[in-house]
This record gives sequence, structure tokens and C-alpha cells, in this order.
Amino acid sequence: MAERTERSKGQSVALTLAEALWFPVSLFLGMLFFFAPALHAPQPHHVKVAVADPAVARRVDSALSARVPGGFDVSAVADGPAARRSVLDRDAAGGFREDQGHAVLYVAKANGASLEQTLTQVFTQVAAKTHRHLTVTDVAPTEQQDELGTTLLYFALAWSIPAYVLATTLLRAVTFSRRRKLLTVAGVAAGYSAIGFYVGLWLGYLPDRPAAMAVSFLLTTAVATAASGLAPFVRQFFPAVAMGLFIVMSIPTSGGAVPAPMLPMFFQYVREVMPLANGIDALRGVLYFDGAGVLKPVLVLCAWFVGGVALLGLDLWLHGRRARAAAALRVEGADDGDGESEFVGEPPVEDPSLETPRPTAVPVHAHHFGEQVPVLTGRVQDREARPVRGAAVTVIDARGRQLVRSVTDEAGEYAATGLPEGYLSIVVSAPGLHPMVHQTLMQTGMTARADFALHGLPQGRHAKPVHATGSAV
Repeated sequence: MAERTERSKGQSVALTLAEALWFPVSLFLGMLFFFAPALHAPQPHHVKVAVADPAVARRVDSALSARVPGGFDVSAVADGPAARRSVLDRDAAGGFREDQGHAVLYVAKANGASLEQTLTQVFTQVAAKTHRHLTVTDVAPTEQQDELGTTLLYFALAWSIPAYVLATTLLRAVTFSRRRKLLTVAGVAAGYSAIGFYVGLWLGYLPDRPAAMAVSFLLTTAVATAASGLAPFVRQFFPAVAMGLFIVMSIPTSGGAVPAPMLPMFFQYVREVMPLANGIDALRGVLYFDGAGVLKPVLVLCAWFVGGVALLGLDLWLHGRRARAAAALRVEGADDGDGESEFVGEPPVEDPSLETPRPTAVPVHAHHFGEQVPVLTGRVQDREARPVRGAAVTVIDARGRQLVRSVTDEAGEYAATGLPEGYLSIVVSAPGLHPMVHQTLMQTGMTARADFALHGLPQGRHAKPVHATGSAV
């Protein structure tokens, strides 16, 4: 018996440690395997270069392949203006042409200073092999205050990470409908976009292209809506999933700190679908390239937004189906005469809370250090105000799932902790007394109270059992 008790304690400690450590450990591993491999040693991987004249292109391709295998993809264009246009159209990261006695390299600092420097270094050596002096022409320079071409990363982070936080905080706005939440996201995104753009303009970090506000608005709404749509399905894993998508996987692959062509190929593939990377690509196109290359990243951001709306719609449909199923499990009975009525239908909870704590029944008076403080308390009495000992108390969430089950003590009192925010139903029943239901709203930092006064059943009747979906915690 003692051995079994010790084993149970050990299992409890292990479970508690697992619940406490899984999130920081997963975040640690994610950052370890995404940030370091992506950013520790930037070097060219299939950087596209347009070279004027097919014969020159073949010679340059051979020289680059020998120097940096797999580093550059060379394509031939008709002449120097075509090479320059390839960079402006974002079809290539660099353009190259040779004239009598010298060579010209076209680059775009807006793609990142490190990429510009790499191209300059490599093509200086290419030109030197034919005894030509290299002239570097920047066709898309950044603003004077953005010397490294990385400022867009920080502005895009300011538009995307708070969007994920906005989705998290809206989960707790349990009285907001989905429509109101989407309107809130749109309003906040509009404010973020305007403020961020004009601050960047004032500081001299961004050029005066107001169309950038449309891209930043789309980035913010895409992240916030996608996060809101994911939350009901990943539930207590939402912080890990959201941070994994919008921070751990997004920042290293964004092309902001390290230009995309300098990332290993795996991370280049991942960045194709990441909202942060596509937001930065669209912003670059609007701010520095007259809209070139904007369509594809805008479509990706729209896909994130549509996906979030679709998940919200699916959750709404599932709520409706559960509500219809719960109608068959309604607690029977009539008004007890004191204003307490039976619960009909599903409470107006639009999104689940983050149920990190485990719903648990606790002692009513938790004053000792280390005890869990109740977030729900109450007392059960009969019609003569006498405490009802041993009454069954069941707490049910908005989905009809039983969260915790307890019984009242000698004073007719009960308590529970670890309950999620939102509307909950508390069902109380006792032999010989009419069962009752309270609906109460749980809020952060507040202790809810639900007291009951049970009436006796008519002679010959017995209390019908109250059922709830799910299993007791």
C-alpha cells in the first residue's frame, strides 16, 4: 500500500513537471533548431543573377559555380538595360554586364545590405579575371537612416507580434461575438498601420509610400485572424502553436535579418508560406520597387486571413452542433420560485479561454501557504436555510463538458479552482431535493460565487440524474 502511494506521488510530480515544462522546452528547442541553423552563417543559395549577353552569362556561370557551388543561378538577358530591369522587377537579385574595359553590377540595397555586399565581393573577382574594373549601381537604395536595409523587419514585427497578442486577449472577451472580434481586429490593425507608417516616415526609416499601410493592415489582420481561428482547436497549446508559427518559424525565415537568398534552402521553402516573410516582401515591393513582386505575398497574406475566418466559421458550426446535442441533456425542472431557473441552450461563449490550470475541487477555506485559492465558491441550503451536506456539485463548460465534480461539506459549502474564463454552468443535486443550475461568468482575478436553495420534490418523486458530456477531472 505504501509502495503504491509513493508511486502515485511520483507520477503526480512527473505530470506536474511535464505540464509546467513542455511549453518552455518546446520554445527552447524551436529557437535552437530554427534561429541558429538559419542565421549563424549566411551565404548565397541559388541567388538569381541576370547577365547581359549569353556568352558572358555562360562564362560567369562557370566562374561562379567553381567558386560557390550552388550559390548562384545565372540567366542570360539581351543587354545591360535588361539586366538592370531584372533587378527592378525583382526577377533577379543582381544584374551584370560587361563593356569595353569595365563591368557594371546592378544591386538593390532594399533587398538587404549583406546580399549587396556578397554580390559586390563575388563579382569584383569575376570582373578582375577579365581585367575589368567593376562599377556597382544601386537601383533601389534604402532611406538614409536604414543603412543595413533591415528596418522593415522591425516594423513588420511591430505589426505582426502584437496581432498575435491581440488574438490572445480577445479570447478573454467572452461577451464579444465573432463579428465584434473581427471588427476589433480591423480597427486595431488600421490604427497600428497608420501609426507605424507615420512613425517610420518621421524617423526617416521609410520612404513616403502610403500604400505600405495597406500591406501592414493586411499583415496585422492576417496574423490576428489566423491566431483567433486556431485558438478553439489547439486550446491550451495555443501559446506554443502561435509563438511557433509567428515568432520561432517566422523571424529566422523572414528575410529581414538575413536576406532570403542567403538562407539555407529548407528555410527558403518555409518562408514561402510564413506571414511575416510575405509581409516584408510585399512592403519591399511597395516601398522600393514600384509594386513589383507584390501580388504573390499579398495572396499568401489573404490566404492566412481566409484560413482564420474559415476556422472561426467551423468553430461556430461545431458550437451549434454541440448546442443541439446539449438540448437533449437539459436539466429538467421548473423555476424554483426564487428567480433561479433551469439552464436552456448554450451560454453565449464565443471562444474558449486558455485552460492552463487544471479544474480541481479544493477545500472551501484555503488559507495555508501553497494551497490552491478557490475561484468558485458557494453554499447549498434547503428551503429552510439548513445546509445540505453531500450535495453533488458539477461544473460544466460552454461545450457541455464536465470540468469538475465535488460534494458539499458539513456546512453545505463547496469550492473549485483552475476553471476557465467565460460562462460556466454549476449543477447541484441532492437526494430528495429538486436539482438546480446556476450560470455564472468566470473572470480573471475574481472569485465567483453561486449559492443554491434547493426545494423538496413532491411526494413520491425522485430526483432525476443530471448528465454531462465528458469525464470528471
